[in-house]
Amino acid sequence: MALPAPNLYPDFNIIRLSHIELVVRDLAVSKAFYADTLGLQVTFEDATHIYLRAMEERGHHCVILKKGDEPCVNVCGFKVYDEEDLDRAETFFKAKGLPTEWITRPHQGRTLLTRDNMGMPIEFYHKMDRLDSIHQKYKLYNGVKPLRIDHFNYFSPDVDASIAFWNDMGFRVTEHTSDAETGRNWAAWMHRKGGVHDVAFTNGTGPRLHHLAFWVPTPLNIIDLLDLMATTGYVTNIERGPGRHGISNAFFLYILCPDGHRTEIYCSDYQTVDPDHEPINWDLKDPQRQTLWGAAAPRSWFEHGSTFEGVPTSESDLKAQPIIAP
Repeated sequence: MALPAPNLYPDFNIIRLSHIELVVRDLAVSKAFYADTLGLQVTFEDATHIYLRAMEERGHHCVILKKGDEPCVNVCGFKVYDEEDLDRAETFFKAKGLPTEWITRPHQGRTLLTRDNMGMPIEFYHKMDRLDSIHQKYKLYNGVKPLRIDHFNYFSPDVDASIAFWNDMGFRVTEHTSDAETGRNWAAWMHRKGGVHDVAFTNGTGPRLHHLAFWVPTPLNIIDLLDLMATTGYVTNIERGPGRHGISNAFFLYILCPDGHRTEIYCSDYQTVDPDHEPINWDLKDPQRQTLWGAAAPRSWFEHGSTFEGVPTSESDLKAQPIIAP
């Protein structure tokens, strides 16, 4: 299916992805993984929540860990350019018949909670508490040395419908995977901030979170993390990689937290800020699509994901299969 024309002048101005709230069973166990092992910095914690940020980030948080009985995702957050964009966003979602609610979030200003066309909870804000820079406090760096949150990848039961909806919000496709037999898109990568993606959509049962990702300085940081995980009790949490994607050109590693939420560690993609940037199309059966070096992904990578709290899922009717590792 052909891609929609990019919407260069959307109804409201999203700057970038911002944060995610993950429900986890045990905060101490999750803190040991996300802070002590990956290297995210704790900005606030109490008996029910831990807030974390990466090393470049001045906003209060990019990950919120919330204690709960069953692991899931509560919401994904996005930052808009100014306060008026929040009101324009409310008008946009109401016009599409989607629910909107003004909510109070700790450490954030006025926040609009809504859903996308698949029912996935998303929120928008303009102001977040600002913290002192720690980018050059190198004594604090540990783990994989995460610099910033980079993107979300979602399972969608209809990737073309997801592309169309998020395109309306001004997200532009940089790369996509199409199924030659049906002509439909099997996956797509879309951005606001000028990298390969802020969000991506992968064909499958959804909506579910496939993974969140952090940008790191170099591929060597990923190698260091592998050594650390392999010798501190996390060797079975390593799911896929390291490797280099054909799509995005990024060097990558996929790992699972103790509650099963998938994180990608990511670096070395490319700039996409030009408004006439042309999307790259990949055939679903191209072995270099997944990994430039030709290694296929494991079956778990195509099937395992995190549900959104209270959001029903549906299966995709696109049954095209990628190459799967034996």
